[in-house]
Parts: sequence; C-alpha cells; structure tokens
Amino acid sequence: MGSLLIEYLPILIFLGVAVAFSLIFVGAAMLVAKQNPDDEKLSAYECGFEAFEESRHPFDVRFYLVAILFIIFDLEVAFLFPWAVSLGDIGIYGFWSMMIFLGILTIGFIYEWKKGALEWE
Repeated sequence: MGSLLIEYLPILIFLGVAVAFSLIFVGAAMLVAKQNPDDEKLSAYECGFEAFEESRHPFDVRFYLVAILFIIFDLEVAFLFPWAVSLGDIGIYGFWSMMIFLGILTIGFIYEWKKGALEWE
C-alpha cells in the first residue's frame, strides 16, 4: 500500500507547486498592479450591456445570431481536421465529398452575407 502511494507523490508535488505558484502570482498581481478602474475599463465589452445591470435585462437577438453563425462555421473547421488527417486513406472520393460540403457551407455563408445577417447596424 505504501509503494502505491509513493507513485502518486510526484503528482501531489506537482499540484502543490502549481497551486503555490498560482496563489503567488495572483497575489503579487493584486499587490503590485495599479488598481485604477476608469469609465472605459468599466464600460460594456463584448456583450454590449453595462457590466452591473439587472440580470433580466432584454438581450438583443443579434448576439444570438452571431453566436449561431460562429458555431456553424466553427463546426466546419472541426470537420476539416479529421478529413485532412485521413485524406491519404479516403482518396479522391473523400476529397470531392469535402469539396461539396465546403461548397454548401460557402453558399450558406454567401446567403447570410447577402441577407445582411453579418451587418451590425
């Protein structure tokens, strides 16, 4: 039983050192860094809302649209990686299958572009 616990000792040391360094760095940053929040730092960043408003504030649908479009085109890249790795095995059929897939996604992207879904008024 003792030898089994000895095998986990390097992992525990690693975790201890990682936690210690994390606490040291965060603490040092809080002590050394100049804390000067101004209006620009406290302004709305990516979501477009003020940082400390009521949580039931209505959310603009354009943010959801951008998020959905990001997911769609991010999945395209997720399909490209396994395709690129196995391209030597799947041959010309796999190549043209992916070209059709990319063509359909490109047509969808052009459609979204023409409809103005990417415009931020």
